Amino acid sequence: MRLVFWLFFVFNCSAFAQDHIEKLGVFNIYHDSDYSTHNPSAVAMQMGFMTALNEVGNTVNGYQINFLEKDNRGNSNRSFLTMKRFLNDPKGLAILGGLHSPPYIKYRDFINENGLLLLVPWAAGGPITRYPDVKNWVFRLSLDDTKAGMKMVEYATQILKCNSVDLLLENTPWGISNHKTMTNALGSAIPNNVYWFNWNVKLSQASILLKEIEQSKSDCVLFVGNAVEGKYFVKAMANLPKEKQKPIVSHWGITGGDFFNSVSGELNNGLPLYFLQSCFDLNRPDLDLHTQQVLDIAAKLFPDEFKQKKHLLAPAGFVHGYDIGKILIAAMSDVDLVAQVNTVRDRVRKKLEELDKPITGLMKVYQRPYSIWSEDNPDAHEALGAEDICMAQFNNTGQIHIITPQREL
Repeated sequence: MRLVFWLFFVFNCSAFAQDHIEKLGVFNIYHDSDYSTHNPSAVAMQMGFMTALNEVGNTVNGYQINFLEKDNRGNSNRSFLTMKRFLNDPKGLAILGGLHSPPYIKYRDFINENGLLLLVPWAAGGPITRYPDVKNWVFRLSLDDTKAGMKMVEYATQILKCNSVDLLLENTPWGISNHKTMTNALGSAIPNNVYWFNWNVKLSQASILLKEIEQSKSDCVLFVGNAVEGKYFVKAMANLPKEKQKPIVSHWGITGGDFFNSVSGELNNGLPLYFLQSCFDLNRPDLDLHTQQVLDIAAKLFPDEFKQKKHLLAPAGFVHGYDIGKILIAAMSDVDLVAQVNTVRDRVRKKLEELDKPITGLMKVYQRPYSIWSEDNPDAHEALGAEDICMAQFNNTGQIHIITPQREL
């Protein structure tokens, strides 16, 4: 009798839970990311975003939010396929995109012409958010190359005192975007050479380029690339005679994969490497109560990844994923979600531009993260500014530490 009652109880609880979900309604968030070759960044974004959702019980304004992994494998065409599938999903609310910039530059017109709500916690290509129309569908909370490139140049010339530099750039829309920003920042006063490389470059090819750089008269190298290629250029630099090695000032793409474990020997042997990060240090000793509470939630949701929070891979992805999740939740909480999905997307898009109540993230408290885009307001869809960009280094165990001119590891 007790068994019959227990089965009846379980069945009815399950039925109630399912009925509750159906009554709630559902929206899908697609995560277009490189889960294959840059898994740490993809997982970090996912963890941050899902931690923000967990704080509200994974429901917003009466709707359950589903998170769908879509592995683009670093291929823009796969990202495009995800976009088309998303647009045919009657429950598809938004795409969370990153870390690669090329798909969002290449398909920027398609994204905006089709009303595809794109949230970008990790992709720095300058053109991504600057579609020349008041109805702009892309919102970023990430580094922005219109400012990031200038930060790299500033650090190389003012802090490292490099009188000439070499630019080592991946031959993609992201690299091209940085080339424009960096050459403008360098001006004619700082001599520079430009070297281009393609994705999936190997050590032999990297060594050939580094031999050319060795023979140049530059004082340091500005690198724009990701972890897969970056490790080979670091190894190639380390293979040069010690007196020929040059400091590398890198974009943050190297932190998106398992970069440090591949080059720890070279870095711990003294090869100077500096890289961009947003100005949030997960390893600072004085974490505030809110940050600690967020990390405690994340540790319960993702115990394997948070066994040692100081070794969290790609921490910027977690921080940005959490913050942009909080901003989306705030927008969704303040609009009517009962309508056809394309109408709901547009309502959320408009609300993102109108948010005026403080939203507490990890990076900062966002007063008004976005506004209406125009040529006179090109940063309207940028939640972070130049003041949020810092330089960082790995310590000898792979922890990422934010540095200042007065403090280097």
